[in-house]
Amino acid sequence: MRNLRKMKALSVAGILVAGLVLAGCKSAPELTQDQALQLIQAKYDSAPADSVSINLSKDGMGQGITAGLWKLTKVYPNKFWADYTLTDDGKKAVKVAGGGDAIQWRPQSETDASYSITVQTVATSHMKARDLQQVADETLPGVSSAKGADFTEGVDLTGVPQPVQDLAHNPGNKLSNKRHADFSLENGAWVLHGIV
Repeated sequence: MRNLRKMKALSVAGILVAGLVLAGCKSAPELTQDQALQLIQAKYDSAPADSVSINLSKDGMGQGITAGLWKLTKVYPNKFWADYTLTDDGKKAVKVAGGGDAIQWRPQSETDASYSITVQTVATSHMKARDLQQVADETLPGVSSAKGADFTEGVDLTGVPQPVQDLAHNPGNKLSNKRHADFSLENGAWVLHGIV
């Protein structure tokens, strides 16, 4: 009987000690997909807003004329070089690389289908993070607790006139990239360690 009581007392003491040890160990807080996405977006939002580059092919140049963004002002003797001048609406929507209001169209030949020119949106915005995949444990050099997740980084065309948005969706324009975010646990909180 005495041995049974001693055994119970030791079992209870063992359970109490184990409970105290486990209570003293702090586990890392959870990093949800929403939290991870917010950390990435906060990084993008802290960077200066920037314009979006849009490549214009021959078809895009025609769309810009139809939309009233620019007009044909000069055709050169070779019949495939031309100058286009931004309209007042065009000046509110895009800017020409190098400044000014003239788009200089200079393909190599009349059949040069690969020629394009780049304009910038007047409206500026921040990159947007979306479609974050599952957050998983990972190993980072010099970091004791790390997690990572893949996501899509995309341009934000909010505030850009619809005709320019249409031009941005033409072939030759890349509006999103697959990226990977690394997170590290610092002072008990998850922080964005880097984006690759």
